[in-house]
Amino acid sequence: MRERKAAPAKPTHKEGMTRATLHPHDACPSDLCCHGECWCVPREGRRPGVLPLRLLGLAATGLALAGVVLPLLPTTPFLLVAAWAFARSSPRLDGWLRAHRRLGPVLADWEARRAIPRYAKAAAGVSLPAGWLALWSAGVPMAVAAASGAVMLVAGLWILSRPS
Repeated sequence: MRERKAAPAKPTHKEGMTRATLHPHDACPSDLCCHGECWCVPREGRRPGVLPLRLLGLAATGLALAGVVLPLLPTTPFLLVAAWAFARSSPRLDGWLRAHRRLGPVLADWEARRAIPRYAKAAAGVSLPAGWLALWSAGVPMAVAAASGAVMLVAGLWILSRPS
């Protein structure tokens, strides 16, 4: 009788992925591809798109830090972009951002209660109308001034509607 050839062995992991080591009571993060087992922890150095996310996070962190001292530059939106980018690209930088003495509390308030600090609301309340007046006085077409004013009004109302 002829011997059957053994079927090729199935790969033990997906290409570029390693098996996650989770405690049995931990859930696999929902933004990873988990289907029964958690095979979805990317190997270090093989994750596509990590460098652009880290660069985006660093740039957003720089702008957020500048927004702490510059009254017309918002801090919270840049901080949220940085937190999003670091959470997907660098646990070390994500931890640093959350432990930062100036930015960490703002990020924690946002994540806990979706809160924006009073000083940031006051800065937005001054800078949004000032920005629109600067546009209007620069002589931009009326359609651009109206569209910008509408966007700034909606953004300002949204900011004021958040808890402090």
